[in-house]
Amino acid sequence: MSVRKFRIAALAALAAAVLPIASPGTAASAQAAPLRGVPSYQTWQDDVKKAVGPAIPWLSDRVGQGGRNLAIVLDIDNTALETYYHPGQADKPVRDVARWAHDHGVSVLFVTARTSSSSAERQLADAGYPVDAVCTRDHGESKGDGKERCRQELTEDGYTITANIGNRSTDFEGGSYEKAFKLPDYDGQLS
Repeated sequence: MSVRKFRIAALAALAAAVLPIASPGTAASAQAAPLRGVPSYQTWQDDVKKAVGPAIPWLSDRVGQGGRNLAIVLDIDNTALETYYHPGQADKPVRDVARWAHDHGVSVLFVTARTSSSSAERQLADAGYPVDAVCTRDHGESKGDGKERCRQELTEDGYTITANIGNRSTDFEGGSYEKAFKLPDYDGQLS
C-alpha cells in the first residue's frame, strides 16, 4: 500500500471513529452528554417533570378564575422538543401540559428564537402538539428581544398569557405573562 493510500485509509478510520461521537443529535452524542456537563436523558426528564409538575394545577386554578383568550407560551428547542437528546421528538411532560391546556380551552402558542416558522410548525405537529400560533425572531433581532416582542404582540392580539414555559433566561425577559415555569438548561448547555 502506498503512503498516500495508507494516509487516506487512516483518516477514514479516524473519521469513522470520531464522527458518530461529534455529530449533534445522534444517539452517541446523547450518551456522551455527561462528558460535556449535560446530564443523562433520564436526569433531564426527571428535572423537566419537577419544573412543569406545578403547571397543570396552576392552569386548572387559572382557568377556574375565568378570563378571555387564555394562552400558554412554550419555547421550542429543549423545551417542547427534545432537540439535544432526540431531535424532533416531543418532550412528553411539556406536551402533556400543552394538551391539557388545549383540552381546557387554553390556546397553545410557541415563541422561538428560530427565524422561520414553517419547519417549526411541522415539527411541533409531527410531535403531537396542538399549535395555535408560532412567533419567530426577526433576522438580526437578539433572542431575548425577539421573544419579548413576540409575547407583547400576542398580548396585543388579545391573548392573556397565563403560563410561560422555557429553559433559558431569554424565554422570560420582559414579562407579558402571569407565571413562569423554567426548565433546566444546565448553565446554558441546552440552548
